[in-house]
Amino acid sequence: MKRSCSSRYYIFWLINLFLLVLTVRSQLTTDFYKSSCPNLYKIVRREVQKALINEMRMGASLIRLHFHDCFVNGCDASILLDGGDNGEKSALPNVNSVRGFDVVDTIKSSVESACSGVVSCADILAIAARDSVFLSGGPSWNVLLGRRDGTISNGTLANLVLPSPFDPLDTIISKFTVAGLNLTDVVSLSGAHTIGRARCALFSNRLFNFSGTGSPDSTLDTSMLTDLQNLCPQNGDGNTTAVLDRNSSDLFDNHYFKNLLNGKGLLSSDQILFPSDEANSTTKPLVQSYSNNTGLFFADFANSMIRMGNINPKTGSDGEIRKNCRLINS
Repeated sequence: MKRSCSSRYYIFWLINLFLLVLTVRSQLTTDFYKSSCPNLYKIVRREVQKALINEMRMGASLIRLHFHDCFVNGCDASILLDGGDNGEKSALPNVNSVRGFDVVDTIKSSVESACSGVVSCADILAIAARDSVFLSGGPSWNVLLGRRDGTISNGTLANLVLPSPFDPLDTIISKFTVAGLNLTDVVSLSGAHTIGRARCALFSNRLFNFSGTGSPDSTLDTSMLTDLQNLCPQNGDGNTTAVLDRNSSDLFDNHYFKNLLNGKGLLSSDQILFPSDEANSTTKPLVQSYSNNTGLFFADFANSMIRMGNINPKTGSDGEIRKNCRLINS
């Protein structure tokens, strides 16, 4: 009975999501704050730059915040809400994993000082993600703005819809499709793993007893395997981190895809984009193309970020402009 209710809730959410994506997508504009907060871009860029100078990894964390926000109830900054055990912060894909909340707080404070009660936390996340990519050496794009902030943080839904590093490729593609994204978006957005780190808990299943075989994942490069086994021993600290893009961890480039061709993807969900068997090759051509053409990857990534930022935004009178990104307005 419980499973049946969850399934009905999920299907209901899918139908509504598709309808909302179609109806509100066109309402976002690049000049939404042209009059009400003309220095917004400069303020966000300045604060993101400070954060990256302090810790380069923060760029990846801000991108991930935007991604994990948009996939759950759309791009409404619901991931920023302090919601206790039932909020998105406490969902399995996010707990002890998503970070950067203090940086968002700092950005919001600076924006509020210049334009009080005008700019949504959801739009701040979208701009901060773009700036994080650009300041890490990646492409830039015109961010569409005009989102409003949601008032509900749904940890149950986050557990259902967020792609997991343990998901098979078909499931990952399905979750992107539900969000209105396509196969190109799956591969290009995975390229965000060209920067940042991941916890041992998210890939240690590949190191010793992969899928119950009693052996490591055979697709993992042997030298990388040895390094990771030393970093993440059995029964070790699952919160220890490793770089997602071996030998190019802080530069936003196409090296991530080059690694996949050589069995050096860190997460199962990374390496599965370039499977060893030809039967599962839907994503292989894109991985190969991006590994050979940085310009193509950058262009597709920018377009995919714009598409992702258009997932079910709240506009008009829907939602609110939060004064504090962690709390709904009283």
